[in-house]
Amino acid sequence: MAQKFKRSYRFAFYTSTYITLFLSLLILIYEYTVLSINWGSIGVFALSSFVFSFFIIQLRIEYFIYKRVKAVYDSVSLLDAETIGTKRVTSDMKTLTAEVEKFARDKKLEIETLKVRENYRKEFIGNISHELKTPLFTVQGYILTLLDGAIKDKKVRKKYLARASKGVDRLIYIVKDLDMITKLETGDLHLFKEDFDVVELIQSVFELLEMKAAKKDISLTFDAEYEPIHVNADMERIQQVLTNLIVNSIKYGKKDGTTEISLEFLKSNKLLIRITDNGEGIEKQHISRLFERFFRVDKSGSRKEGGSGLGLSIVKHIIEAHQEQVFVDSEYGIGSEFSFTLPLSNLDQSEVD
Repeated sequence: MAQKFKRSYRFAFYTSTYITLFLSLLILIYEYTVLSINWGSIGVFALSSFVFSFFIIQLRIEYFIYKRVKAVYDSVSLLDAETIGTKRVTSDMKTLTAEVEKFARDKKLEIETLKVRENYRKEFIGNISHELKTPLFTVQGYILTLLDGAIKDKKVRKKYLARASKGVDRLIYIVKDLDMITKLETGDLHLFKEDFDVVELIQSVFELLEMKAAKKDISLTFDAEYEPIHVNADMERIQQVLTNLIVNSIKYGKKDGTTEISLEFLKSNKLLIRITDNGEGIEKQHISRLFERFFRVDKSGSRKEGGSGLGLSIVKHIIEAHQEQVFVDSEYGIGSEFSFTLPLSNLDQSEVD
């Protein structure tokens, strides 16, 4: 049978019954020895005793348990005493049990989250120390060599100073990218949104990266002829997004390959920009981590190609700062496609209809 009565009620019922029987027996003995027995008065007395005892015991039990439960809440500051309010708490202590269970679930989730963050922090610190250590040791090595006497040789001096300068440039590049990501995450980097022609912007990025692509015989192209398409965004930041994605496609592209950009209107007054290549592609197990700081699929190869290791992380933060989304689809050995959305300006929203 289900719990028909609360435990405190059962306790009060049985206790009241025992008290009533005891008192009724005393009255019966008294009337039997001193007076004549009046069963009616004994019945009224017994009923009155039972009702009075039941309510007094029940109220006292609830008050006693309420004080005990309240003391638990007060002693454990992480529990919220306001959740029990002024209502009576019976011996089931359902409120306390529910609150403790909720507290335990929340703490378990918090601990698991902290473990994930701690692992990420350790990996991030390891990555950043490695990224900074390489150019620092390079610069230090060339300077120490010069100080040890190589500075007297004009030819060697010029070559080593040029290499040290490249190491310093790499350090500055990494620090600037880290600074940008920090500002994006904390909201300190303000976007200057404006209407601009994204087709023209892509074409200008193609021209900037033309020589870099030519070194690997990679062609930069649109998938079709496009009329001007205006979007509303921070042009400088979107140029950086396009540059980072196209540079990545060149870096990991195959010789005589192609980096192709396509534009697609979405019904939500947005433009989808796709950057597709026929390069190395990315294995599935790496895709979920692509946008992490310093994460590299091919750690040795990507360092030879240069870069801070923060390019895709910056892409993600810039697009999310625009309240838009970035996507990746890749098949190892066939190629990759990175895409992101941008809001159309009022000038071109009619194109969606």
